[in-house]
Amino acid sequence: MKSEIQINNASDVCQIDIEGTIGIPEEWQFDDPDARVATYERFRDALKRIAEIDAPLVVVNIRSTGGDVNDALLILDALRQLSARIVTRCYGYTASAATIIAQAASEGGREISENALYLIHNSICATEGNAAEIAGEIELLRQTDARIAAVYAARSGRPDEEFAALMAENNGNGRWLSPREAVEAGLADRVIETAAQEPASLARNLARGWRRLLAEIGVKPAGQPAADRNILHTADELRELHRRSAVAAQETRKRITPTRVLPCEDPSCGEALRSANERAYAEDAKCFRN
Repeated sequence: MKSEIQINNASDVCQIDIEGTIGIPEEWQFDDPDARVATYERFRDALKRIAEIDAPLVVVNIRSTGGDVNDALLILDALRQLSARIVTRCYGYTASAATIIAQAASEGGREISENALYLIHNSICATEGNAAEIAGEIELLRQTDARIAAVYAARSGRPDEEFAALMAENNGNGRWLSPREAVEAGLADRVIETAAQEPASLARNLARGWRRLLAEIGVKPAGQPAADRNILHTADELRELHRRSAVAAQETRKRITPTRVLPCEDPSCGEALRSANERAYAEDAKCFRN
């Protein structure tokens, strides 16, 4: 899956969707340069649009199994430089470099879906070369692991060693954590219970739809209802709706009349109908008789 960043701006909130692979996968390194897409390069351009909107809240939706650590760290720093409150929301399989971006949230803003899984692990690379070159790569991996563990520790207030140990489990492959385990480990702040949010959202949508309908038929709402009232119409609005319905029904009845059959002559009675030729012959016969 290629990298994908989508930004939807509004006056009060800016939504950022980070999906797919973060950075340039190693198997793409020798492909056509024009086909390579680094997540941060696209994100850097997107940040200019965010700065112009200056929304007080930025929500980063993360749906990614990871990718390049360098891009993830760059995005982390870029988000932290924003003056807005940052909320990160993790969905699906959130792993590796994607968990680094999740740490960019403001205090208490690291959210994870109740249906997600969370994975942190030791950094990985593919390399070739002599013993000295490979030793240098090993040292870089160790430095990277220490840097990542420090990022996790800074947000949780726990020692780096706890996260280094978690990353090193299963020969460095880490361990998939449930949402609750991620919160308990200090990697997230709270679990998003999506099922509990849907009814409230549906109710808001229904209320907006009724308000639009009332506006179209000319009914003005009589102020805001009390906070403890869960109604769609006030008594005045209901009376007005009933009155308009009665008027509309009366006008409809006026336009509807019983089916009528127009009178027509029965050809079996009286003078038989003749064709034009027959009438012409009859006229000629009269002339001859006279």
